Amino acid sequence: MAEGREVQWVEVAEGQVGQRIDNFLRTRLKGAPKTLVYRIVRKGEVRVNKKRVKADYRLALGDVVRIPPLRLAPEEAVREVSESLRNLLAGNVLLEGRDWLVINKPSGLAVHGGSGVKIGLIEALRQVREDLDFLELVHRLDRDTSGCLLLAKSRPALLSLNNALKQRQMDKQYLALVAGRWPARRDFVSARLDRYEAGNGERRVRVDPEGKVSRTRFAVREAFAGATLVEAEPVTGRTHQIRVHAAHAGHPLLGDDKYGSREGAVLARRLGLGRLFLHAAALTFPEPTSGRPVQIKAPLGDELETVLRRARTLS
Repeated sequence: MAEGREVQWVEVAEGQVGQRIDNFLRTRLKGAPKTLVYRIVRKGEVRVNKKRVKADYRLALGDVVRIPPLRLAPEEAVREVSESLRNLLAGNVLLEGRDWLVINKPSGLAVHGGSGVKIGLIEALRQVREDLDFLELVHRLDRDTSGCLLLAKSRPALLSLNNALKQRQMDKQYLALVAGRWPARRDFVSARLDRYEAGNGERRVRVDPEGKVSRTRFAVREAFAGATLVEAEPVTGRTHQIRVHAAHAGHPLLGDDKYGSREGAVLARRLGLGRLFLHAAALTFPEPTSGRPVQIKAPLGDELETVLRRARTLS
């Protein structure tokens, strides 16, 4: 747990220029939850150049930040990274540049903490990579999705990569196992998507004429008895887009507890699938400094490879 007993005075370096003070503090105070960070800023315990600031203050080169000593109650603290998770994350880095890294995110690990999740991938990595003063997510993956996840190690890199994402200069390819025989002729699904809260407060997405324009390219990779392995490439980047578009097309993903079908659940059990079959298999993005394209692939995990082998035996 990051718990300080003395006041810290930190001078802002070039790689932190433009970063919000709340994000800066969450990186420095690796065991502190967001609620505590906002509280010490609001109370004026955090100062920049001896002055009070708001949580959205953006740092300038040479700013001196006062960070107060922390006393975290056990129920407040972000969970310490276990040795097994520490080793898993360290071993899952696919490729790393001067100001970015791509990790093969494990299924079942949320990208960030909150809503009952004590620790997410970003909080865990900040503990593991104590050598980094800056580490932020460029994009997100659903908790149950595995595969390529891009992070920035500097503020300029984050801005550059976020811009590439907005300009659709970043390509993502996913592998998904869907129920039924996906028709070879259907290569695009276009359906507007709208986010809403289910009765239990759970966040979900549905096809709605008033929703946001959404488009996904699908291509058949391999056909099985009762299922199809497809490559999915989201043209737009909506929440749960691949999952909802596949279900809308009549071929929900296997292992999907939000949008799956009863028949798909039966087949998933038969194949021994215990998670969502959705994997971010490849990522291409422009390198922030040079602009050259970087392509990275994440191999399917053993569990998903085993499911495919079983599917072949049933075909």
